[in-house]
Amino acid sequence: MARSSFLQALALLPFLTLTAAQTRTSSSASDGWSTTLNGTPTSFRSVFTIPPSADEGAQLIPNIFDPQAVNAQEVCPGYKASGIKEDCRGLSATLILAGEPCNAYGIDVEELFFKVEYQAKGRLAVSIVPKYLDASNQSQWIVPEDLIPRPQAEDLSGDSDLQFDWGNDPSFWFNICRRSTGDVLFTTQGTHLIYENQFVEFVNALPEDYNLYGLGERIHGLRLNNNFTATIYAADVGDPIDRNLYGSHPFYLETRYFEKGGKGTKTPLKLSEVHQRSFGYESRSGGGSPYESRSHGVYYRNLHGMDVVLKPENLTWRTLGGAIDLFFFNGPSQPEVTKQYQESAVGLPTMQSYWTFGYHQCRWGYRNWTELRSIVETMRAFEIPMAETIWLDIDYMDQYRDFTLDPVTFSPSGVADFFGWLHENNQHFVPIVDSAIYIPNPQNASDAYDTYTRGNKSDVFLTNPDGSQYIGAVWPGYTVFPDWMSSNGVSWWVREMVEWHKEVPFSGFWIDMSEVSSFCVGSCGTGNVTLNPVHPPFALPGEVGNIIYDYPEGFNLINGTEAASASAAASSQAGPPTTTESSSTSTSYLRTTPTPGVRNVNHPPYVINHVQDGADLAVHAVSPNATHANGMEEYDAHNIFGHQIINATYQGLLSVFPGKRPFIIGRSTFAGSGKWAGHWGGDNASKWAYMFFSIPQALSFSLFGIPMFGVDTCGFNGNTDMELCARWMQLSAFFPFYRNHNTLSALSQEPFRWEAVASASRTAMHIRYSLLPYLYTLFHDAHTTGSTVMRALAWEFPDEPQLAGVDTQFLLGPNILITPVLEPQVDTVHGIFPGIIDGASWYDWYSGERVQADAGVNTTISAPLGHIPVFIRGGSVLPTQEPGYTTTESRKNPWGLIVALSTDGVASGSLYVDDGESLEPEATLDISFAAMDGQLKVDVQGEYKDTNALGNVTVLGVAGAIGAVKLNGAAIDASKVDYNQTSSVLKLSGLNDVTSGGAWQASWTLTWS
Repeated sequence: MARSSFLQALALLPFLTLTAAQTRTSSSASDGWSTTLNGTPTSFRSVFTIPPSADEGAQLIPNIFDPQAVNAQEVCPGYKASGIKEDCRGLSATLILAGEPCNAYGIDVEELFFKVEYQAKGRLAVSIVPKYLDASNQSQWIVPEDLIPRPQAEDLSGDSDLQFDWGNDPSFWFNICRRSTGDVLFTTQGTHLIYENQFVEFVNALPEDYNLYGLGERIHGLRLNNNFTATIYAADVGDPIDRNLYGSHPFYLETRYFEKGGKGTKTPLKLSEVHQRSFGYESRSGGGSPYESRSHGVYYRNLHGMDVVLKPENLTWRTLGGAIDLFFFNGPSQPEVTKQYQESAVGLPTMQSYWTFGYHQCRWGYRNWTELRSIVETMRAFEIPMAETIWLDIDYMDQYRDFTLDPVTFSPSGVADFFGWLHENNQHFVPIVDSAIYIPNPQNASDAYDTYTRGNKSDVFLTNPDGSQYIGAVWPGYTVFPDWMSSNGVSWWVREMVEWHKEVPFSGFWIDMSEVSSFCVGSCGTGNVTLNPVHPPFALPGEVGNIIYDYPEGFNLINGTEAASASAAASSQAGPPTTTESSSTSTSYLRTTPTPGVRNVNHPPYVINHVQDGADLAVHAVSPNATHANGMEEYDAHNIFGHQIINATYQGLLSVFPGKRPFIIGRSTFAGSGKWAGHWGGDNASKWAYMFFSIPQALSFSLFGIPMFGVDTCGFNGNTDMELCARWMQLSAFFPFYRNHNTLSALSQEPFRWEAVASASRTAMHIRYSLLPYLYTLFHDAHTTGSTVMRALAWEFPDEPQLAGVDTQFLLGPNILITPVLEPQVDTVHGIFPGIIDGASWYDWYSGERVQADAGVNTTISAPLGHIPVFIRGGSVLPTQEPGYTTTESRKNPWGLIVALSTDGVASGSLYVDDGESLEPEATLDISFAAMDGQLKVDVQGEYKDTNALGNVTVLGVAGAIGAVKLNGAAIDASKVDYNQTSSVLKLSGLNDVTSGGAWQASWTLTWS
């Protein structure tokens, strides 16, 4: 809930007179623990609004746009390597500056220590750090391993497939190659290494028309453009296209395609040329793809802000400091790269509880417990599975303060009734929790806030360089910020969570504003705390002069009456027209130069292409000079604040729910956050473009090891409409995290608001809930092996180059293909059916019939409103379960199986079952399915007791006539057998009585021929 987009265009209200309910002050409890404020409302009074100038920084020009920028490659001398030492695990050397210092954007480090380490057969590490490190400033260079673990060397069995080469002409360079193929994966040859105290640059050449994924977080197509700058710096901003967003993931996957056959090193294909050949599919007649691919990964373990400049034939890394700590993952397939990255570098994804895969409903603007309950009840009345979870945005808080309840609208007296009713229905509650802590007005005793008082006593907040408390501003007014590097920071946060749960029995946490955000530049609250509480420096939606007029593209064409009404309302409420005067004067930019012995952390000489106004790092964020308890400056750790608060919250939830899996959705993430939490895509808009981009967003986070991903379905900012919301509710039903959420004052967008949306949602939810066992099994695989849940077509079908940029379709696991409608006013969609050239087959989810499609071409698929095309891959066995209203109910229902036979008549699959919530389940089931020669064999391993019967089995692609259908040799009653020879679909239903002891109580065999 960044709300940052409001800063750019909304009228500022210099002073707001708020109601008594909005200006409550209170005193802390006289004894015992208190988190909720219990004061008496005061009389009406004016609330000071922070001036907008408080969030205006310097006007800087990003280096990539600066005509005066120095090209460091031209003016810097690079380094020369000497003192080489080699052993069986790698080599080390000293790098000495090869000429006069250039001090382009920092002060050159004259001597570096260089180390190469063969860490595993498929992993190699390259490290470059200053040779002489002072303990007082070591954190400027070295990422502490207790913050971000460093991959460790493993036992090498045999030679590594990665090979390191280097040279000194014209200055030090290095290559990473594959021994097995001769591919040069990474080379800096012909370029200079620049290593300064506030600027590090190195260049790696790439094949022409290269194919990269990753380098997040941003909203962009799945395949990165080859003339683009990927800036990595955590920012609180309302989802702009192509700019840096909330998270920092300096990792990329590169895939190269080659002609099959031949020996020796091959030249990668240019995708543009391959497309012109039409792949030769028409002439091959199912002879298989003529192409193959190889993938590898690169991870840059660095916390600093950076520009990654992608040019047609190379990639330039430019960071604002720190070490070069690179890790290369050999693959050679995407699944292997992803597993290597997660297993060794960032950790395997956390296993989610079963209930988290249900549907989640939220909005900014739910007003009280009564309305919240009515939303849940109305969902049930419309037979739309509320599933598991109702969420609250900041409305529930007392004056936007963490760990509180509004004593009027969300009164503590209503907690017992609401939560007793909610939990009785096996449903859950997740509140938003912000990352800043209100600092109370010292001149108003009734404004005391115990969460701050306890934290202040424990010294857990960030400071200014002089040791005073750093005071910024967020929703409640002037605020302080937890220092996760302080000795008591995590334990204080955990205790606040544990005690608050006694008052508000939440089921998980939603962490927001964690970049970390501040609505002013610098410690603006210093000397101003007596003004608290104060209003943010921008108007909120719905406040005077701030009406939301925005609608989706095409809204006027299909919503004529509603559009006319909206237009009239806008005209009646809009203020006088404004005029904009153009300025003939050019902007005056602040440019800084390196100073020996000093780091300018607030305005470093190199300016990254940061999304905030003026590219100033301090705008809408805690300033880079804020200081941690260990002396580390925020400049060196900004990108991991969100990662650290997720870790602290994970520890808190373990204390609240011992032995249970924590559920966290966080906004700002770093490499490794997935081992604790999921992520949502932030403040998107109710536009078709944002629904379109949600797919590459999700696929990118699959690469980053954060599979629990979803977006604000139907859009957060602006007003949605029926068509967009219907299509989006169906699309998001196949994302792991499925939540509808929108902004304060916009039109309500719960799916029951339109019958067409309700109907579309029910259809998609029925499929989702049927497939929950499949989805849960995918997550267990991801948690234990590092596999992906949502998959790009190109990753699952690596021998088809035409799939490299496809991000309008995706796979859920290996076997479910989703081809959604992503534009308005159409009733068909074009989609590729991958793998057909190599013999793959696909079945329509709804009819069970085999799809008739050609290899490598777009097929037109019927998709009227309310229908989302879903296809099952031949050769798969899908475990299903009869849907219930909640996942708890679903887990009590009969099992089912869908057996989709390949063209050869075989299929396989698996199912994982446990109690759905334990960190370390006492008992589990691992079930494997294998079909061939007209029979399905089910092998059951494990001790978990599941007594649900098998209700039905559907076999797709059955060829010819069938014989007697038997289960473990006993004939199935003919009334339970339905075989359609035309569609080749065999349906067995009503099997509950013959499997009444439980579908998985033992292994069994089903035969039909």
